[in-house]
Amino acid sequence: MTIEPLLWTIQNLLREWQNVLDVLLVASIFFLLFVLVRGTRAATLLRGIALVLVLVYSLSALLDLQAFSFLLSRTLTALAVALPVIFQDELRRWLDQVGRFGLFNLDTLGSDTKVSELITEVSDASRILSQQRHGALIVFERSTGLQEFIESGTRVDATITSVLLQTIFFPKTALHDGAVIIRGDQIAAAGCTLPVSSSRRMPDRRMGLRHRAALGMSEVSDAVIVVISEETGRISVVVGGRFVRRGIDSDSLPMVLGQYIKAEQRSRLSSWFNQMRQITRNLRAPAKEEV
Repeated sequence: MTIEPLLWTIQNLLREWQNVLDVLLVASIFFLLFVLVRGTRAATLLRGIALVLVLVYSLSALLDLQAFSFLLSRTLTALAVALPVIFQDELRRWLDQVGRFGLFNLDTLGSDTKVSELITEVSDASRILSQQRHGALIVFERSTGLQEFIESGTRVDATITSVLLQTIFFPKTALHDGAVIIRGDQIAAAGCTLPVSSSRRMPDRRMGLRHRAALGMSEVSDAVIVVISEETGRISVVVGGRFVRRGIDSDSLPMVLGQYIKAEQRSRLSSWFNQMRQITRNLRAPAKEEV
């Protein structure tokens, strides 16, 4: 037996595996793109662009319009450049989601004891600030990095205490107008500038710039924000682009913060494995059907 048939068989097997891998990679890209754009404005726009391209190319192929096909092929290059400009906000959100999708974001605030102490100090400060009608804006950093907003304020890097938070938000201090950003178990910075939401559907028309800043921060990150009204003293919690709790009392605040901070810490690793398992299951399904 010569070696040529064996080499030919090995080469074909490698080529088949390469084809399977090629199809899986392309399918995974389209699947992830579908997951990222689902429920956003980009989904409608991409669907419209895809429909127009399919119709135009089909018409060009059926009628054998060579000059028109040449023009379309050159247009794709310009479209590839234009898409990042059109979807710049969506791309930023997608990249943020991709950045949070992995084991490299498994950093935590620490043990449950430290987190409980942190929540207790913030809740105690919120209670006193609410009673004194001192406005406050407290941001808990989670998976999304907030370094750019930290750099907009004054670095503090101090242990979180109720007294320190009360001092920062006292109306006569220089930092009381900005936000406090908590990273880990420390106050990273104070007097920070946050993005203001452009939403016209605020829960209450009396909500001012502080509440719009809290909503804006929750729209561009997964942070948990506590905002205290200077006019009414009401405490609200903002997460995921919405006010999850409004007019909450200081006794219930630790429980609400614990739901979003502690639960997010415990579920981060299991969530990663669940997402990987789900994506693997969806990617394998088409291959099984073809077989």
